[in-house]
Amino acid sequence: MAVDTAMIVLIEIAFEVVALQTIVIVGGGITGLSTAFYLHKLLKQEGTAARIVLVEASEQLGGKIRTVHRDGCIMESGADSIVARKKNMAPLLEELELQDDIVYNETGKSYLFADGELKIIPPDAIFGIPMSLESLATSTLVSAEGKVEALKDLYTPNEHFTKQDSIGHFLEAFLGKELVEKQIAPVLSGVYSGDLYELTLASTMPYLLDYKNEYGSIIQGLNANRAKFQIGEKKFYSFRNGLSTIIDRMEERLVRQVEFRKNTKVTSIDLLPVGSEQGRYRITLNEGAETIDADYVVLSTLSPAAQSLLHNTELDRSFDQLRNSSLISIYIAFDASDGQLPLDGTGFITADNRELLCDACTWTSRKWAHTSASGQLLMRLFYKSSGTVYAKMIDQPEEELLKIARQDVLRATGIDADPLHWTVTKWDNTMPNYHIRHPQLVAELERTMDELYPGILLAGCSYYGVGIPDCVANGEQTAQRIAEEINQSKQLS
Repeated sequence: MAVDTAMIVLIEIAFEVVALQTIVIVGGGITGLSTAFYLHKLLKQEGTAARIVLVEASEQLGGKIRTVHRDGCIMESGADSIVARKKNMAPLLEELELQDDIVYNETGKSYLFADGELKIIPPDAIFGIPMSLESLATSTLVSAEGKVEALKDLYTPNEHFTKQDSIGHFLEAFLGKELVEKQIAPVLSGVYSGDLYELTLASTMPYLLDYKNEYGSIIQGLNANRAKFQIGEKKFYSFRNGLSTIIDRMEERLVRQVEFRKNTKVTSIDLLPVGSEQGRYRITLNEGAETIDADYVVLSTLSPAAQSLLHNTELDRSFDQLRNSSLISIYIAFDASDGQLPLDGTGFITADNRELLCDACTWTSRKWAHTSASGQLLMRLFYKSSGTVYAKMIDQPEEELLKIARQDVLRATGIDADPLHWTVTKWDNTMPNYHIRHPQLVAELERTMDELYPGILLAGCSYYGVGIPDCVANGEQTAQRIAEEINQSKQLS
């Protein structure tokens, strides 16, 4: 009898192992890691076992979160901070026990380089949009005529704009062309890496329409809700040892629960026969060196990589209309004092590229005290593919790019010191642009994916938000959907 009982237990265990569902997450950036983190947590809460495999083509996790340590300097070659007002990060940071590692940006003013000089962006503004009449009145970037034109916001009602309309056309209709072109567009276009007239309100600042409709004025609406945007001066945060801290901690917590496959490229994804015991999809790795059969696949890569793996003409119609731009990031460390920089300044945005070639420059050691332990002056310059010189710069060697960056620093700040060291990073075709048809294209992709590839989910910044909190939220939502389906099938069986 004892033998029979043992045999039954072994059979049950064997059945459970066979019945384990496999989830393959392609892409080890913050979205893919968040999906793995929340998926493991949700399945564990329900007592459900599953195999989770995360595949990353490069040798390290993090995607566009990549911290470089050099000679006492901390340099973020990709994303450099997390927006403090996005509250969904707090529970995750508590779970990861990272609260004590958080560092906030130093207080400081931002500038625009216009008309050959640095001009301050009014502090009482969000992305250059005035939050008060005083902010509008004191701006040095806009003429008296431009300020008068912006006052039409106070008495012109919204009669036809929706959240699917262009934010550029919306702002210009109520705040005037000059204010938008000279003060708002350089800032907002820089944040969202796109032309304001091709970006929707829905994908950028949807609350502006709500404020216009409720208060009759964008400016008055922002003024009434200023507490949501002004969290003291601590608007952004990072970690004492760099932004990659969150990536490293998540990997540490998951190393025993998730199979990490680094330096591993997904070559193809093939549909298995209906009813296959191995799962729904066969994932081929490294040109056939290995295969994994999976019930669910999360494509948390950028859209071009997802498109090439799915290789479907019906999906291509939507994928082809998604847009990505490129960026060159150049860090320079100087053995120099920052006394030549404007008092309390943390950086500038270039209003146009006729005098400077860079699109923006952050005075990193001013903005982030933790980045320069030895007191070196650390700057970061950005060159975007939307700029006129990017095509000429992209193939140039690092030494030539350094010369261009040093010339921009000299023209903007007067600093002509020799660099102690520098770091150049090229992000080619990796910066999503949410143009006006973006929401519609994502909806089309979702519908077609559900029909043709049930169990394969698109995730990440190409579709659902470019900020770190947005990517984490998308990872959590993706995990919830998979966990709910797995738990439902478990109950049915």
